[in-house]
Amino acid sequence: MAALKVVLTVVFLIICLALVVIVLLQEGKSAGLTGSISGAAETFWGKNKGRSMEGKLEKITKYGVILFMILALVLNML
Repeated sequence: MAALKVVLTVVFLIICLALVVIVLLQEGKSAGLTGSISGAAETFWGKNKGRSMEGKLEKITKYGVILFMILALVLNML
């Protein structure tokens, strides 16, 4: 049981560091606001944001946070 807790703790720390890096790589919300005011939201990149690097980073962040919360709960119960 102690080995499992150590392994889960290491995985938890890796996820924590990965989330910090992923969040820092994302663009700020103000960067998209200026483009939408000038009408750039109707461009190809505005319509296909989910396929861009920014969209992928958002998806990775969502899944990382879910995994983070599940591991936090599991480690708390151990």
